[in-house]
Amino acid sequence: MSEASVPSFAVIPGTQVADALRGRERRIVELVEETYRLHDTGDTVNPPSYFLRFPDRPSARIIALPAALGGPSAVDGLKWISSFPENVAAGIPRASAVLILNDPETGYPFACLESSIISAARTAASAALAADRLTRTRSRPRTIGFFGTGLIARYVHRYLTATGWSFDEVGLHDVSAEHAEGFRSYLTRSEAPGKVTVHASAEGLIRSSDLIVFATVAAVPHVTDPGWFKHNPLVLHLSLRDLSPEVVLDAVNIVDDVEHCLKAGTSPHLAEQASGGRDFLLGTLPGVLAGRVSPPADRPLVFSPFGLGVLDLAVGRFVYDEVGHNGGLAVVEGFFHELRRYG
Repeated sequence: MSEASVPSFAVIPGTQVADALRGRERRIVELVEETYRLHDTGDTVNPPSYFLRFPDRPSARIIALPAALGGPSAVDGLKWISSFPENVAAGIPRASAVLILNDPETGYPFACLESSIISAARTAASAALAADRLTRTRSRPRTIGFFGTGLIARYVHRYLTATGWSFDEVGLHDVSAEHAEGFRSYLTRSEAPGKVTVHASAEGLIRSSDLIVFATVAAVPHVTDPGWFKHNPLVLHLSLRDLSPEVVLDAVNIVDDVEHCLKAGTSPHLAEQASGGRDFLLGTLPGVLAGRVSPPADRPLVFSPFGLGVLDLAVGRFVYDEVGHNGGLAVVEGFFHELRRYG
């Protein structure tokens, strides 16, 4: 390997990530769809996520998501994202993350990006894509409810409105009244149309919403009554562990990837254990995009995305290219030092 073939190494902070993504919501949704289609055709490598847990801090974890993305913007890499729920009480975000991008030709890492924004953006883009595709066989929702009112909820609302959604009413529910009020204040400042209602109960939020977004930090199911969903809403179950097996088994279920989603104590994983099989799954979102899966309109519909590392790579590569195109890459000179085999 010659020295000239080794890529430079750049660090991209959150300010640059946010600038590169601002106003590009439609493009990011398109990019997420393109990546799902590549995943569906086998042009990705997305092994299981790896969980680092701590006996003395049972609520905390750090997750490694290695992946490789093919296609015209091929890139390999790793997302390293922590979830420390106790941070919220201290006034700082629960999640923090970095994303490493590797050159597919040499294997050398060529960038490190702040990735909590990338993770939120790809999650919100996936949710917006699913909301669009999964409502094409049913009435388009006019009321939306956010169960959990943190960063992910804010990004989901932003991506929905940026891709043409509007709602007659926006419902909010959070175990913290302060957090629900903070999100209500954000909606008021954003001048989004629609009445905003803060619900004191989870049941009230769910029964009054045609589209429900779960974005909590729940570790175990806490919504257990299938009767709350008898009005057949679309549920974007982004936090994955809110719904009991009874609720899951009573609904039509779409996931992003079967093997990834049915593990680590997610609600679909618990439903598999309770039912003894996977027949409750109708299919995957890539299957919906490809036209192989068409959800019915006469039952509750739950989309549970585990979150694929290839989505982070796609968005991270987009950010890297945008920052480079604008001449803003902060290259770390001399990052790779030992480049001659014999000195």
